Amino acid sequence: MEKKLLSDLKIKNAKIKEKNYQLGDQNGLYLLVKANGSKLWQVRYVSPLTKKRNILSIGKYPEISLSQARLARDKYKKEIANRIDPLETKRIAKQKFIRDTKGLCDNLIDEWLEKEALNTKAITHKSKSRILNKDVRPYLKNMHIKDVSTEHVIDIIEKKQTVAPEIASRLFMYLDNLFRYAVLKKYCDRNILADVRKKDIVKTRVAKHMPKITDINILKTLVNQIYNYEGNHNIKNALKLVLHIPLRAENLCHLKWSHLDLDKKILTIPRENMKLNNINLDDFTLPLTNEVINILKEQKSMQCYYFNKNNYVFLGRDNNKAINKESPNKALYKMNFNNERKGNKIRLHGFRGTFRSLIDTLDTKGKFSFEVKERALDHHAKNLVVRAYNHKANYQEQMIELMNFWSDFICGLREGSYY
Repeated sequence: MEKKLLSDLKIKNAKIKEKNYQLGDQNGLYLLVKANGSKLWQVRYVSPLTKKRNILSIGKYPEISLSQARLARDKYKKEIANRIDPLETKRIAKQKFIRDTKGLCDNLIDEWLEKEALNTKAITHKSKSRILNKDVRPYLKNMHIKDVSTEHVIDIIEKKQTVAPEIASRLFMYLDNLFRYAVLKKYCDRNILADVRKKDIVKTRVAKHMPKITDINILKTLVNQIYNYEGNHNIKNALKLVLHIPLRAENLCHLKWSHLDLDKKILTIPRENMKLNNINLDDFTLPLTNEVINILKEQKSMQCYYFNKNNYVFLGRDNNKAINKESPNKALYKMNFNNERKGNKIRLHGFRGTFRSLIDTLDTKGKFSFEVKERALDHHAKNLVVRAYNHKANYQEQMIELMNFWSDFICGLREGSYY
């Protein structure tokens, strides 16, 4: 008996049942009537490539009519006869669409930055995002990564080279990693920077140490100018603090009250927030001297009038974000500590160099070991074996003596009683 074909009337009269069921047509075409009331055209076929049974969805009824569904079935049957698998064709087309969409530089930058955020410190990721958004995105925004040429990249880097060589160097590294990721995700076939030497585009920078003050008379002037500074109290107290404890600029400016225990007189910065964020190393700790406690209490009293949701010790203009590290640097510039030839130029990071140099000069009796001085700066042995033995060593008592010695020296300069 010949099988009856489907009709529009039969489809319209198809009732909803508790379970999905099928209304068959011919040559593999059928209508799947779902328990939720929707109706979907599907075709059964045997793949010419794998010889396995497949089901291909054509679309929903009534958006796709009966006659349209039959035409689609016939089209797919012809493809199958020519050894073309419709599902494989759809899969390839979908992948191409995804690659073409995600491979757009605007989307790729977002995707890569999202991935990088998982393995990068927040402050570093913020800087990376800012550089890419400012110096790359505007130029490559509407391009697909596969269409970006070496000339495009060189042009971006050379423009930055003239005004900010350090940023240009980072740009090369970021773009190289961006292309590596794009190749991995199959958004493009090759990394166009793989055969380009960085030094052929980015001029080699001569290594230059941060300026520091090692003349005690100049340091005395600096100490008194900082303590008598009449500008913003956040800037003043940040500079006062860094005179006594040699923190990196990033750690100083992003210091939080949660890092401080004023009762136990200890500073603890989580390891992931430090420059060396090796998980095998303990959190960075530093004893707080009496003068440091006084500075922090004064700073705390200045914050009692407003809500500090981010818990930062030193606040920027809007009282929620951390102070910008350039703010104390500008204050030092205005104090005229800017002549490197005369030995009086210093910026935030230079206070660490001042501490390390003068501790060696002042410690005439060799009271403080090399390891203790280095630990105060969070410097660790590069040799992995030495580091493995040293990282558990407890220098707390020696550190207390060292920091009190240095803080007393700084206070002595202020009071005029040391020299």
